[in-house]
Amino acid sequence: MRPLLAVLLILAHVPGLRAESERAGDFDYYVLALSWSPNWCALEGDARAAAQCAPDRHAGWVLHGFWPQYERGWPSYCHSSAAPPSRAMTAAQADLFGAGGAAWYQWKKHGSCAGLAPADYFALARRAFVQVKKPPVLERLERPVRLPASVIEEAFLKENPGLTADEITVTCRDGFIQEVRLCLTRDLAPRPCAPDTARDCRLEGALFEPVR
Repeated sequence: MRPLLAVLLILAHVPGLRAESERAGDFDYYVLALSWSPNWCALEGDARAAAQCAPDRHAGWVLHGFWPQYERGWPSYCHSSAAPPSRAMTAAQADLFGAGGAAWYQWKKHGSCAGLAPADYFALARRAFVQVKKPPVLERLERPVRLPASVIEEAFLKENPGLTADEITVTCRDGFIQEVRLCLTRDLAPRPCAPDTARDCRLEGALFEPVR
């Protein structure tokens, strides 16, 4: 175990190719993108007065997206025969995506490419989110820490023994840990990420904010 991961326990790219208006259901695997809410709020959510960043939300990991992916690139804004989700349906995903509007946007851009009805897409996204064990130590931090981004990956690997390093990637933005992305089959089993998805952050002192 890396020394900094032990401390946390005590403290208890290659761009892809996007294709728009592709045929729904034509993709190779999913990317489950988990966003660390306190960092997103510090970077942009606070400036927007986003509900996700309200003091009483205490949000940690939220679902940025559940994205159909090709082995190279990804589809977006697909033509789907399914009726779009209702406002009530997307509002019901606020606990998962951080806000109902975020759920709507993710359906429009990515979910429409899954070949599923909105209710089935959101249910599958929730299943994928729930099956990933989030490291409790990260939720218990009481102050901001700077750490190698690789420590976040190691913490997820420790909590999810069936996961391997080539099936997960950690991204950074403006010096902050941004997201943890996991690559999954259509049956939600871990699988290796394609090269354009594997964008491991190499920062040695990435900022990680505590849950508010």
